[in-house]
Amino acid sequence: MPKMKTHKGAKDRVKVTASGKVIAKRPGKRHLNWHKSGSSIRSKGRSFTFSKGEAERVKVLLPYE
Repeated sequence: MPKMKTHKGAKDRVKVTASGKVIAKRPGKRHLNWHKSGSSIRSKGRSFTFSKGEAERVKVLLPYE
């Protein structure tokens, strides 16, 4: 049986913690911020955790993480 390949897009965007939670940064803060409000930019700076169902789907993409 060959090794499974890691999904490179998921590897760059999410992190699996030691307890098994999946965390990621909110999208939409990199560029084109001049027309966004300060509160929306600040809220996009915080990371968030995936729900249990979404976390299980992401873990399939990251078999060795």
